[in-house]
Amino acid sequence: MRLVARLAFFLCLVSPAGLAQVRSGFLVDSKCYEALERNVNPTDTMTAVDRDRGWEIRYCIPKAKTKTFTVVEESGQSFRLDPAGDAKAIELVRKAGKKKYLEVDVTGEISDGRLKVAYISAVE
Repeated sequence: MRLVARLAFFLCLVSPAGLAQVRSGFLVDSKCYEALERNVNPTDTMTAVDRDRGWEIRYCIPKAKTKTFTVVEESGQSFRLDPAGDAKAIELVRKAGKKKYLEVDVTGEISDGRLKVAYISAVE
């Protein structure tokens, strides 16, 4: 019985580490991307069909002065990075230089609508 209790306690401690997920997508400027997402016709019922995500990603590529970032997955789902993730993304953008787009893998967990970044790397 004691062994089962200890094992259950240990699993409770280990499980939060297992919640981290790897997300892949394109790194964009949050302010630009959110402005494009809000720019819709209120009477249009087919907004998901009318979107050109590729153009939105290219239009909102992060620049050297970008301070806040969002990761946009191929499915169209987007996750804004937490402040620590923004700092890591700033370094990544500076290292990458000028590119058409920046594809990244982000390891972290989603909390309060933001992606808490543990690790971020560019995909070649």
